[in-house]
Amino acid sequence: MFDVAAIKSQFPLFAHYPELVYLDNAATTQKPLSVLDAERHYYEYANANVHRGAHRLAVAATDAFEGARSTVARFINASSSDEIIFTRGTTEAINLIANTFGLGLRAGDEIIVSTLEHHANIVPWQMLAQRNGVIVKQLNITADGEIDLAHLQQLLASPRAKLLAISHASNAIGSIQDIKMMCDLSHQHDCKVIVDGAQAIAHLSVDVQQLGCDFYVFSGHKAYGPTGVGVAYIRDDILRELPAWQGGGEMINVVSFAGTTYAQAPQRLEAGTPAIAQAIGLAAALDWLASLDRHAALEHETALHRQLETGLRQIDGVIIHGSARHKVSLASLSFRDAHPYDVAQFLDDRGIAVRVGHHCAQPLIHTLGISGTLRASLAVYNTADDVAQFLVALAETLDLLQ
Repeated sequence: MFDVAAIKSQFPLFAHYPELVYLDNAATTQKPLSVLDAERHYYEYANANVHRGAHRLAVAATDAFEGARSTVARFINASSSDEIIFTRGTTEAINLIANTFGLGLRAGDEIIVSTLEHHANIVPWQMLAQRNGVIVKQLNITADGEIDLAHLQQLLASPRAKLLAISHASNAIGSIQDIKMMCDLSHQHDCKVIVDGAQAIAHLSVDVQQLGCDFYVFSGHKAYGPTGVGVAYIRDDILRELPAWQGGGEMINVVSFAGTTYAQAPQRLEAGTPAIAQAIGLAAALDWLASLDRHAALEHETALHRQLETGLRQIDGVIIHGSARHKVSLASLSFRDAHPYDVAQFLDDRGIAVRVGHHCAQPLIHTLGISGTLRASLAVYNTADDVAQFLVALAETLDLLQ
């Protein structure tokens, strides 16, 4: 049995707000006590900068920070911890890759970007196109919200296709993509693949070697970890060739006014003092996730998601967007006779936290022919009662507004 009560008791926020129904997990998850303790322990017992100090606090901080890198590598099965670059989040991780790997692309080279993508996996490629003349190609989706594989094969047939930018799971409608199949297909055409794993990392078991991707990026705060820290996994053979992208301390070997040489990766791509406490907190979050029965956790979330969508179909006036065969545990909704913003406000008055808007996925939202949705997203600490309360409150709210 998956003991959700025992899981939820590990999250202090719910002790402070026992009546809260928190369904905004796709935006950010709450943090277990072990994560809060890990950050506090660093500040209380090992607060020093990393790598450069010779005193015992600096050694302790460096050991904890580099230990966090090893934890991340182990969690996603990278072949080496050197393939793990710490960033401020998914957005910075994608910008890092655009400003390093992207610099090696030439005018006319093509970057394939799916309609499902978060703005963070669209805008950096458009900015790169403005700088060096690469071409961003939009990859279509089906009516169900899945990747149009025939269109993908058509785009990959171009000899100029150099990179596929794809989300493992859509933050707006939940569609899970067959990343391994897309990587295999792309590599047949000598096209690299960057995977936005921000919405997948907390739900799915991620093995970057099994997936075969060239880049995999995610944020800590969507996986029960801190804000302000994320990860760029970059395959070693690619990483060795990437130039520095930010200048400063830590990323150098020798600096002189005659010229500067740079450190080896990963330090070459981590200029300045890193987010030390946040990286340690992220490692604690991933350790916490790994301590769960991941299969049982996924079954629990799947059961809640089934309960949620079954209940939604019984409420008059609710439109569920996205009907992919495989989805992470979220529902994206619009309403026949009510505005999502109004519904969300009424739900907040009932102590139910949801997300509303375009979810930083405007191309997808426009493709759906709507202005935005109300998104209810689930996590391992959510309960069947949370879902039931949401469904009752939603039905009553729509009765008032319609």
